[in-house]
Amino acid sequence: MRRLLALLLALLAAQAQGGYAWIVVLGAAQYGGRPSPALERRLEAALALYRQGLAPRVAVAGGRAPGDRHSEGEVGCRYLAQRGVPPSALLCEGESQNTYENLLFLRPHLEGRILLVTDAPHLPRALFLARTLGLRAEGHPVPGAYPLGYWAREALYRLWLYLGFRPPHGLKVPPPGALGPPGTPPEGP
Repeated sequence: MRRLLALLLALLAAQAQGGYAWIVVLGAAQYGGRPSPALERRLEAALALYRQGLAPRVAVAGGRAPGDRHSEGEVGCRYLAQRGVPPSALLCEGESQNTYENLLFLRPHLEGRILLVTDAPHLPRALFLARTLGLRAEGHPVPGAYPLGYWAREALYRLWLYLGFRPPHGLKVPPPGALGPPGTPPEGP
């Protein structure tokens, strides 16, 4: 089973051959202005892809949990900027609360082919949502030792979507100030 999974991940990664307009890092938690291990793995993968020249720009999505001072998008952009990605090559989205909103709020800014970077179990659902929103998306799965429960939960989410159910929160519009340069917190209400 693990060999089959490794082969599948290698095939998906082989799809990433360049010519993308954007690398898109989907949100994961941040703690006190520092990326969580999951977010850091995604950011490191995106940084390697950026340095390989697969895309000239990187978008990082993700809002803040109640009580947080920093958004996932802000923390991710700061992380990449500190590692040499020019601020002009970064797009920071800091208001979304889930995968659907990550993609929805970035959609107006993502022309051309995009490469989604997220955990391997999460990638099929993220690609489904991106394509549902009309994005020309392909994916780069971030490998890891993900628990079986994560794979199962994502499989159930995908089944829910494949059966025609849509995200329960409906269509939303990005709040003003949801996008900005690294280190710039989004405007709040």
